[in-house]
Amino acid sequence: MITAKSVENIQLLPFLATDANNLGCLGYGCLKPDRTLIIVNSIGAALQSLYILVYFYYSPTKREVLLKVLMVLALLAVAYGYFTCYFTDEDTRRSRVGLFCSSFTIVMYASPLADLAKVIRSRSTRCLSFPLTVTTFLASSSWTLYGLWLEDLYIMVPNVPGIVTSVVRLWLFWRYAPGRDNPYRPLHA
Repeated sequence: MITAKSVENIQLLPFLATDANNLGCLGYGCLKPDRTLIIVNSIGAALQSLYILVYFYYSPTKREVLLKVLMVLALLAVAYGYFTCYFTDEDTRRSRVGLFCSSFTIVMYASPLADLAKVIRSRSTRCLSFPLTVTTFLASSSWTLYGLWLEDLYIMVPNVPGIVTSVVRLWLFWRYAPGRDNPYRPLHA
């Protein structure tokens, strides 16, 4: 975005979903308490917020971006109030927040699949990021293993779709490898 000075074909949804996921998991980490969840999600929330600010700066539709960001923040504020006021038992609150975070994690991992139809129609992976796909695979695999180690279904289960969606995107990179999307051969002089 910074190099192109434009958001071009970059979608806002993955940034919003990931930021909401990081903020929710940060809250879950505080309820557990789990230093790994707290540290990783604090850093993740700060970085995603920075990405959203850069996206906002370069977006031609600032009002639309701002409204979407405010909607996600309002949802998180309402969720915080709901979980704080209605669940006084700590175990119940932790499990409800865990379930809430699990849904955001699944949305976060599914959000890049919005470009799947475009990839299949164009037979090109130009709108997908290979480094992000590999990173997502590694991150979701790591969190799945961490959830297994802790025997925490709220960490393990929602990260499995991240592995699956990453494998699908890696297959798309293999299927529509760069160079295969151009049916014409260049002329050699």
